[in-house]
Amino acid sequence: MVDRHQVMNFRVRAQQLDRNEGTLADTAVLDIGVQNTGPDGARWALAVRGVDVTGLSDADVVLLWTVRGAPHLYRRADAAEVAAAVEPFSDVDAGRRVYDAAKPLKAAGIDNLAALDEIAARMRAIVTRPTVKGDVSGRLAAVLPEPYLRSCRPCDATHLYEMPFRLAAVRAGLELQLDTSPPVLRRITGFRRASAPGDRFDLIRAYLRLLGPATPKQVADYLDAPVKDVKARWPDDVVEVSVDGEARSLLAADEEALESADGKGTRLLGPFDLFLQAKDRTTLVPEAAHAKELWPVLGRPGAVLVDGELVGTWRPRKSGRTFTVAVQPWHRLPDVTRKAITTQAEHLAAHRSIPLSGVDFGS
Repeated sequence: MVDRHQVMNFRVRAQQLDRNEGTLADTAVLDIGVQNTGPDGARWALAVRGVDVTGLSDADVVLLWTVRGAPHLYRRADAAEVAAAVEPFSDVDAGRRVYDAAKPLKAAGIDNLAALDEIAARMRAIVTRPTVKGDVSGRLAAVLPEPYLRSCRPCDATHLYEMPFRLAAVRAGLELQLDTSPPVLRRITGFRRASAPGDRFDLIRAYLRLLGPATPKQVADYLDAPVKDVKARWPDDVVEVSVDGEARSLLAADEEALESADGKGTRLLGPFDLFLQAKDRTTLVPEAAHAKELWPVLGRPGAVLVDGELVGTWRPRKSGRTFTVAVQPWHRLPDVTRKAITTQAEHLAAHRSIPLSGVDFGS
C-alpha cells in the first residue's frame, strides 16, 4: 500500500524533475515523447529536466504528430521505433483515435487502418519537399473521395478530417519542421519504420515507468485507445500496488524506486508537461477547485511543483520587452519556497531570452 505522496515523489524522480543536468540521450521523457504545445512546450520541458537546449537542432530531435494527434518531440535516432510504438493497436483502436472521421469511413465500408494507409501514401507522394500543412491538405482534398473529407465552415472549404491527417503523417514518414507556424511537413531522411518498438518505447510500459502506478483505463485515456486493447497488451512483469485504496500496476523493476523516491526540487512546469498529463488527476491535485484552475477548458496555466507537490499555477505576463511570472499559490508559501520559485522564473526568462521584471505571488 502506498499513498499519493509516494506516487508523486516517484514520478518526480522517474521524470528527472529533481536533477540539474542531463542530456538528450539520458532524458527519460523523450522515450514517450515531449508534447510541444505553446511557447513553454518541449524545449522548456527539457530545460526543467536539466538539458541545455541552446542550439537544439533538427540534427538532434524530430517533431512528430503522435499521441492524441499532438506534436511531440523525440530523439531523431529513435524515429523508427517511435513510429512503431504509436501505431494503433487495432482497427477499432484506429477508429477511436480518428474520432468523428470513423463514422463516414465505416458507412463507406473503409477500414480505419486502410484509410490511414491510403492517406499516408497520398501524403508521401505530395510531400517531396518541405510543404506547408494547408497546401498538403488542399492537395489531399483534391485526390481523396468524400468519406475522407469534411466541410469546414470557417474556411468555407473542404478538408481532410484533422485526426486522420495528423496520424497518417508518421505512417508516411513525415516530420514537422521545427519552429514553423503554420506547420511545414517534410520527409524524414532515410526513414523506415521499425518492426516493433521494443520495451523502451512501448507506450504502455513507458506510461507505467514515467506515470505509474496506473490502471489500464488511465493508460487508455492517455492514448485515446480502447481499454480492451490496452489490457490485451498489459505487461507481465508488473506488481500490483494499492494507491489510497485503488488497485494499480507498476513495473516490477520500479518497485524499490516507488518505496524510496524523494522528489525534492522546485520547477515551473509548462501547461502540457508530461507530469501534468497523468490521467489520475485526483492523485495530482486532490482539491476540485485547484484542479479546475489547473485544467480549464481553454487557456491552461503552468503548474508550480515544489518537493513532489503541486502548490499552485503560474502564467507569463508580457509587458513590452519584459515579462512577469504571475504565480497563484494554493496556500501560503514560505519565503524559501518563494525564493526558489523566483530562481526558476529567472531560468525561464533566460530560456526565453526576455528580461524578467519580477514574480507576482498574488494575494
